[in-house]
Amino acid sequence: MTAAVVVLAFILLLVIYVALAIKIVQQHQQGLIERFGRYRKSVGPGFHMIVPFIERMVKVDMREQVVDVPPQEVITRDNVVVTVDAVVYYQATDPVKLKYNVSNFILAATKLAQTNLRNVIGDMDLDDALTSRETINTELRQILDEATDVWGTRVVRVEIQRIDPPADVTQAMHRQMKAERERRAVVTEAEGEKRSQILRAEGVKQSRILEAEGQAQAVREVADAEKFRLLTVAEGEGQAVERVFGAIHAGDPTPDLIAIKYLEALQGVADGKATKLFLPLETSGILGSLGAISEVFASKNDGAAE
Repeated sequence: MTAAVVVLAFILLLVIYVALAIKIVQQHQQGLIERFGRYRKSVGPGFHMIVPFIERMVKVDMREQVVDVPPQEVITRDNVVVTVDAVVYYQATDPVKLKYNVSNFILAATKLAQTNLRNVIGDMDLDDALTSRETINTELRQILDEATDVWGTRVVRVEIQRIDPPADVTQAMHRQMKAERERRAVVTEAEGEKRSQILRAEGVKQSRILEAEGQAQAVREVADAEKFRLLTVAEGEGQAVERVFGAIHAGDPTPDLIAIKYLEALQGVADGKATKLFLPLETSGILGSLGAISEVFASKNDGAAE
């Protein structure tokens, strides 16, 4: 019975020994094996065996971690006390340095972020601090990344969650913002009215220009039409004169006929209300023709009397 107990105890101790010797490292971890408290080697994810009571394994999480920096009061360059809250994202790059170069990385990173946050915002005015969060994030990340490099970590990014000025400053900023918006509204309204008046003036000007151009075009068209009419009439009269002149020459009129036509023309002139008549310079020739006509009529009358 005693032998059975010894065997069972041996089996139990063997199971415990094996359980202590088997170590499983997860995918996101790195294992640090120590022998008698001294670093021996690093192992990656998977199944590993160590010597219990002689060696031990420390697992380091290699995933990105978050450090929440508690809110703190910071004095800006223009002596305004603001409350600043930030978040720091870091990732382990060297598990050996992270394990052995700093005892409490979270506390160290928090204090380091608070100190440098005061330094960065303390060199800025309130307005710059409120409008330059991206600049603060970038500058603070560079400072923390350089400082934590000896701890085997890499600062991925820093985010300023909030910057809260005092209540009286906030109210003054609200009043200033309201006044600025009202000023912009007045300026915008004035510019709109000015633009409207300019557009109306340009419209009136353009309308008058178009009206003047239309009137000028109408005058030109009327003048062209009158010119065309006069040219057409003159051309028709000229052709009529040419035809009459041609017909006269083709008919070879005698002086007697010409004299008769002249008398008919004089009769038409005399029918008017004019008190004076102007005869052409060649009246003597025409009168001679009239004398010849009178002699012809006289000779015809004498013959009839006989």
